[in-house]
Amino acid sequence: MMKDPLKPILSVQNLNVSYGEQQALKNVTVNIPEKRITAIIGPSGCGKSTLLKSMNRLIDLTEGVKYSGKIFYHDTDIFDAKTDVTYIRKKMGLLAQKPCPLPMSIYDNVAYGPRIHGQENKKELDQIVERCLRSASLWDEVKDRLKAPASKLSLGQQQRLCLARALAVDPEILLCDEPTSALDPISAQSVEELLHELRKDYTVVIVTHILRQAMRLADYVVFLYLGELIEYGPVEKILKNPENATTQAYIKGIFS
Repeated sequence: MMKDPLKPILSVQNLNVSYGEQQALKNVTVNIPEKRITAIIGPSGCGKSTLLKSMNRLIDLTEGVKYSGKIFYHDTDIFDAKTDVTYIRKKMGLLAQKPCPLPMSIYDNVAYGPRIHGQENKKELDQIVERCLRSASLWDEVKDRLKAPASKLSLGQQQRLCLARALAVDPEILLCDEPTSALDPISAQSVEELLHELRKDYTVVIVTHILRQAMRLADYVVFLYLGELIEYGPVEKILKNPENATTQAYIKGIFS
């Protein structure tokens, strides 16, 4: 497996995850480079979402989960008992498969995270809300109805709102779990363009089952199969000239 010359912001080392008797990840070791887009690809049930949710310890919320190994965020082992999980999740915003706005106003959705972390200054909250809605290309569409329920937005707008909410707590990493799969093509393209733009300031890790999306967006690709890391490297190499026969078969569509 090739070594990545770029500085890793996340380093996954010998990660094993099991749900009851079912092992979802087997000895996965991979580095996630800083301020790049890394796509995690592979067939359904291969461990893509499990790997993603391990990175901010959301798997802790799954009943019966067991895991071993290490994941370093910079120099911090996120599985260490002394690690502040709230801090880890603050630094890693999550964009889920389906938009999940909170049952409150557009404004309060974006302000929710900063308030949780102690921000009470109205002027500063206003600035955070505007900045994050602008970053999510949503400000011009909602600036005159910030007090309206978020549920009134279209699905595409809701997903961009969720992105703004993720950005509001100043993360370093955006974890995206098939963030366009519930969207129409125009909304999906909008979210893709946003993620491509945000890679200048953030590290993006995206789970996708769409190879064309990985080709369009990613700098690096992680290919998982049956819980194992099969191949990892630059997108051009993995999707156009893979070394492993299983990767070759997947890219050709022999299985999905």
